[in-house]
Amino acid sequence: MTTHACIALADRLNTGCHCESLDRVLLNNELERVSQGFNELVMAQRPHLFSSSVVFVGDEHIRQMAALITAIEQVVAMPAYQAHVLSHAPDIARHQPTARGVFLGYDFHVGRTGPQLIEINTNAGGGLLNALLARAQKACCKDVEALLPGDLAHATPEQMFLDMFRAEWQADCRTNCRTNHRVTSAVRLDTAAHNISTNALPRTIAIVDLAPPLQYLYPEFLLFQRLFAQAGIEAVICDPVELAFRDDALWHGTKKIDLIYNRLTDFSLSEPASAALRAAYLADAVVITPHPRAHALYADKRNLVALSDTGLLASWGVDEVTRGVLAAGIPYTEQVTAERSADFWARRRQLFFKPAAGYGAKAAYRGDKITKRVFDEVLAGDYVAQALVPPSQRMLQIGETSVELKIDLRNYVYAGNVQLIAARLWAGQTTNFRTPGGGFAPVLTVPCSGDHA
Repeated sequence: MTTHACIALADRLNTGCHCESLDRVLLNNELERVSQGFNELVMAQRPHLFSSSVVFVGDEHIRQMAALITAIEQVVAMPAYQAHVLSHAPDIARHQPTARGVFLGYDFHVGRTGPQLIEINTNAGGGLLNALLARAQKACCKDVEALLPGDLAHATPEQMFLDMFRAEWQADCRTNCRTNHRVTSAVRLDTAAHNISTNALPRTIAIVDLAPPLQYLYPEFLLFQRLFAQAGIEAVICDPVELAFRDDALWHGTKKIDLIYNRLTDFSLSEPASAALRAAYLADAVVITPHPRAHALYADKRNLVALSDTGLLASWGVDEVTRGVLAAGIPYTEQVTAERSADFWARRRQLFFKPAAGYGAKAAYRGDKITKRVFDEVLAGDYVAQALVPPSQRMLQIGETSVELKIDLRNYVYAGNVQLIAARLWAGQTTNFRTPGGGFAPVLTVPCSGDHA
């Protein structure tokens, strides 16, 4: 099958395959294996967390997303890029830990010219939930049966995620091996994640967010706690105010914390509640992942201005091929300034306005929906304007009604490698978990070679 044909097939399946692939009995069994009542926490209290169907993506688009991620990683490693983005970052971002930062989320819309990068997040949620969801699928028609993925060749997503946290811990121990952690040897981190030695593990991990039980993705915190426990790692779930920095260590009560899985949206650890975390981080007393430097290098929306500026990239020595990949996959992004207010207002219908330090589509506005009052607030804030890329569509049958949902593709990435791709389905101006039929959905790859017609 040609590349064009497989992309066209993916589009046809997204519009024409209305069947439900979610096996709810299997999903319920998976959830109840976690703990009694976990199914109630997930399905009853969060009815739109999981979609009942899948999303189809042509494998050429999968390759294009991976190529763009590789190109961005090459630029992020450049001293000129780092100096540029750190010049407008909080001071704490200049502190350089050895950990990379877990769960980068590269979010894409598939536009007319292929996948377009909408944003990068440094504490992308949903990876472990999507791993569980992928195991609860069934073939609902001939096409879907042919496309359902088999067992992973090397490791389950859970194993890859666990090895990622091991790598973060071992990265710290390569340069700061502490005998009380029983580290016996340094490890090389240039191997694939699943080949990393298991001889160095943190003893205690804290999964940290504000009021964790109130967070929408709290069930995932419980899944991580269980995953760590199965590996012999004690894990606590806590609010940052429950932590204390004393005696050159970070503590949760009487438990000394080795590693923080950071789910906070206080990206610079500047809020009063994060005071202990901030002190421990700057003292290199704990591994925090992801961390403020990772956010500054990847997730600040102003970085997209630099990454879509071909002239600036050329001045840094970025080669022509890499510049072409970036230009093809990143919608042109501009810094919003009051001096250019008339220009931005005139072009607003072709733009999407985002706060530089924003997350989760908060305070983000489609230009064709924005009012003059809100536009004035944008001008007064620290915003970027990105060329509008409408998302592709997924048609589903909800009861007796056909509904058209929008597709967002999230690549979960560590050390430049794509670990998992999942979709979010929604209706409205921005992504949400409030849409009937919407939520996380597995991504099935439509091959550009094989027996599909």
